[in-house]
Parts: sequence; structure tokens; C-alpha cells
Amino acid sequence: MADPLPYVLVLYYSRHGATRQMAEQIIAGVESQPGIQARLRTVPPVSPTSEATEPEIPAEGAVYATLDDLRHCSGLALGSPTRFGNMAAPLKYFLDGTSELWMNGDLIDRPASAFTSTASLHGGQESTLLSMLMPLLHHGMVYAGLPYSETELFTTTSGGTPYGASHVAGGRNDRPLDDHERQLAFAQGKRLARLALALDSMRAKH
Repeated sequence: MADPLPYVLVLYYSRHGATRQMAEQIIAGVESQPGIQARLRTVPPVSPTSEATEPEIPAEGAVYATLDDLRHCSGLALGSPTRFGNMAAPLKYFLDGTSELWMNGDLIDRPASAFTSTASLHGGQESTLLSMLMPLLHHGMVYAGLPYSETELFTTTSGGTPYGASHVAGGRNDRPLDDHERQLAFAQGKRLARLALALDSMRAKH
């Protein structure tokens, strides 16, 4: 039986669907590269009521991530809408529970990136991406943003940053991804896949 393909974990939280749309473009970029696949996962919402629980499998959309999804990934794309310039609480709650992986060094030298969506153009995209970068660095991951060889970074009038792909969803969260936003998210997934394969190969040699 052949070994399963390595995978990039595309882990996101989305309230209104915009971050999910970005995740789909990241996946397309990952899977444009031979020899690797994408695994889409989400996280449950956080309730202010301590007794509230979510079903183990959501009614629709991606299934909830487990620590094993993260432990065995060859790369990670982390996505969240902004919450006052920071990642959303459900995603942070999941990351706060990954100390077991940190103690074992499970994610050291794995490539990672982040993506986000905001209602307005200056709604905290870059600070949100930086907030997601910090736990990845603590895990010893290798952060990969978007280089300016992706020329859409020079011409976009909506989302797109060197820190990671982004999207402006509008005040009603109903603005679809435009061409530049789609292309940059695709490019980010493609770059992450190439880096994951390269770093997998280096680890195998050592």
C-alpha cells in the first residue's frame, strides 16, 4: 500500500463565510502542486455560557480540527477574520490548547502562513495576520508570507499583504473575493505547498 500524500492543513474560523472562501483558494493553490494535498479543518465557536457544547461533527462545512491534524501536517495555513485587530477567539482557543505539540517540538521546521478577512480596508488585516504569526513562531514553524514577485501586491486596491493573503468583505460581509484577492490566496497556497515538500525532503535526509 502506497504511503498517503503529505498534506497542508488549512485551518480556519469563519463566521459569515468570507474566510472560508479564502481557504478554498488556498486549497486550490496547494493542490496545484503534484505530490501534496490539502486538508480543510475548522474550529467550533466559543460560547460565553460555560455549559454550552458543540456537536463533535458540525452540521455543515469542514469538520473540526484535532491535534493530530496539526501534528502530522507538512505545512499549515491559518485563517481568521479580524476581531479588533486580532485573530478570532475560537481560533486562539484552539491554538492555546496545542502546548502538547509545543513541548514535543512536533511542528518545528514546518512552513506556515496566515490569511484573514475584514469588513473594511483598514480593519486590522496586518495586525490580525501578525497575531496569528506569533504562536506559529513559538512552535518553531517557518513563516512564509507573500513575496512581491506576486505582482498583484502592487496593484490591489482591496486585500493583499506581504504578511499573507487578505480580503475586504464589506460592511455586510457580502463582497466576494476579487481577482487580485483570489490570485494572491492561490499563490500563497502554492508557495506553502512547495515549501512543505522541500522541507519534508530535507527532514527525510536527516
